[in-house]
Amino acid sequence: MMLTTVLAGGSTMGFRPTTEGKSSRRFRVFADGFRSFIPKEVEKIKDPYARMLATRIDRLPVHVSFSESCITSSCVKPVIQVKTNPVVLLHGFDSSCLEWRYTLPLLEEAGLETWAVDMLGWGFSDLGMLPSCSVASKRDHLYQFWKSHIEKPVILVGPSLEAAVAIDFVLNHPEAVDKLILIDASVYAEGTGNLAKLPKAAAYAGVSLLKSTPLRLYATFLAFNGLSFKTCLDWMNVSVSKFMFLQ
Repeated sequence: MMLTTVLAGGSTMGFRPTTEGKSSRRFRVFADGFRSFIPKEVEKIKDPYARMLATRIDRLPVHVSFSESCITSSCVKPVIQVKTNPVVLLHGFDSSCLEWRYTLPLLEEAGLETWAVDMLGWGFSDLGMLPSCSVASKRDHLYQFWKSHIEKPVILVGPSLEAAVAIDFVLNHPEAVDKLILIDASVYAEGTGNLAKLPKAAAYAGVSLLKSTPLRLYATFLAFNGLSFKTCLDWMNVSVSKFMFLQ
C-alpha cells in the first residue's frame, strides 16, 4: 500500500480505459483464461490474485541486438493509459511478474498505467533459442522492450537483486527513466568479487540448491508469520519461475 501511495502522490487520479495492444503473434485462450503458452503447473496455483494476474500475461515481440531472432517476451500490460509516466515493475531473482499479484491491482486502482515485465531468463518468455542472459543482454532486452512498447520515461521499480538491473539500466539509458524506486535492494557496489570466478559446475550447483523445494519452502516460512503449510506451499509455487523451463 505504501508503494501505491508514493507513486500516486496520495491521491487517486482520473484515468481512461485503453484498448489492449495487439501482439504480432496470437495465442489461444483456454476456458480457464490462461493463454496457451502458460504452463500447466500454473493451473495448480490456488491464490486467486496470482490466478487472475496469470490470465493477463501476454507475450510481446522484442528485437534485441544480441540475437537475429525476435524474443517473444512475457509481461502484464496496463489496462489503463494516462498522460503521466507509466510504472514498470521488475521482479526479484528466480521469479516472474506474478510477484506483483497484490500490488499491481492497487496501482491500477490508483490510476497508474502499470507494466509488469519478466526479465530475460525468467518468467514466461519464449526462450527456446536460449539467448545470452548476461548483464548486457538483460539491459538491452529491457531497453528494446521499452523502446518498442512503452516509448516514454517510466517510474522503474526494482526489488531485491533486480535493483542492480534497475540501477544498471538507469545509468545506461537515463532517457528511459523518470524516477527509480528500489525495494529491499541487494546490490554489490564493487561487484561480486571472487564469486565471479566460480567454476560453472559450482555455480549451477548453487542455483540448483536455491531452486530446491525444501529451501524455498523454509524461506517462505521465515518471510511470513502465521501462514498455514498449505498457503506457504502455494505461495512458494507462485514465486518459482521454473515454469518457464518446464515448457
